[in-house]
Amino acid sequence: MTKIAILGSGFAALTTIRELRRAGVDAEITVISPRDELHYLPSVIWLPAGIRTGAGLKIPLTDFFAKTKVRHLKASVTKVVGGGRTIETDQGTVEADHVVIAAGARFIRKLPGIEHALIPCEGIAVGEEIKRRLDGLEGGTIAVGFATNPAEQSAMRGGPMFEFLFIIDTLLRQQGRRDRFKLVFFNPAERPGARLGPKAVDGLLGEMRRRGIETHLGHKMVRLDANAVHTEGGVIAADLILFMPGLTGPAWLGESDLPLSPGGMISADALCRVKDRPNVWVVGDAGSFPGPDWLPKQAHQADLQAKAAARNIAAVLAGREPATEFKPELICIVDTLDSGILVYRSLRFNIVAPGIKLFHWMKRAFEGYYMRSYR
Repeated sequence: MTKIAILGSGFAALTTIRELRRAGVDAEITVISPRDELHYLPSVIWLPAGIRTGAGLKIPLTDFFAKTKVRHLKASVTKVVGGGRTIETDQGTVEADHVVIAAGARFIRKLPGIEHALIPCEGIAVGEEIKRRLDGLEGGTIAVGFATNPAEQSAMRGGPMFEFLFIIDTLLRQQGRRDRFKLVFFNPAERPGARLGPKAVDGLLGEMRRRGIETHLGHKMVRLDANAVHTEGGVIAADLILFMPGLTGPAWLGESDLPLSPGGMISADALCRVKDRPNVWVVGDAGSFPGPDWLPKQAHQADLQAKAAARNIAAVLAGREPATEFKPELICIVDTLDSGILVYRSLRFNIVAPGIKLFHWMKRAFEGYYMRSYR
């Protein structure tokens, strides 16, 4: 029987499994990841406000794996060799006919003093720590910012930082203590969030002005201290620092024989094939893909890539040439706790809808829909 190995158990990995089975692929599938839970990270933004708990964002995958007849190997990948189809882990070696790398990315932690910042998308525990720290502050300055991978400008995750910024502002207002805090948004770019489109950038900066949020833009970061953000354009004193650094590929790529982009991601084509590695595929944040310069690193794009990869694997197994390219598409609701700003971008359209309560509830409704599909 054909063996398929999927590295990871996040959005891209789970969509790959679901789409393979929908396409009628009855191969033996092994999922390799350190945990058999889905952590729904898009909702970490709501942990500081207490409308979500960390435990509530963890979905056991045992039933989903059983339903889709998938074997889970609880292990960490150490390297991928043998043309990409030999996976070495801390629990042994796995050989497969097809390998789908859906292992996600990691944050670049080279900025001196980065240990003084909380990196929200590192996981649920960080979101819980943000709540604890915020609850413990009587007042002061909260600095929120993000950066990118200088060798691969698309390798960033800025959307959640806009959300944390606006959600914290709204929360402090609801608590009646916004006047005791200064919020500062910092970014090396003069117009942060450019991948969302010009109208979105104008809207986000306008929203900051409306809320009395200060900005520190266009200055390269130098270092972080326990109580300050140092840039080439000055110093931001801060009692709490939330910072999202740029992304690069998993650490184990350094020991592997896979082709890498300048930014340390796995080089792939529009069909999600790893270059020069037959029957090896990459989906989601771990890959470097062709496409527009705004191609996002987000769960929705990972799902679209996973669907394309699954259809292409099904084609190969049926003796056909793979031909399904993933769709470049950005869909983002920038949540503000009591409303949301909708941003949509494709090869044809770039739509920005102003903040209304409906978008906040749409985001919460989608969360429920998505999580139920794996429970």
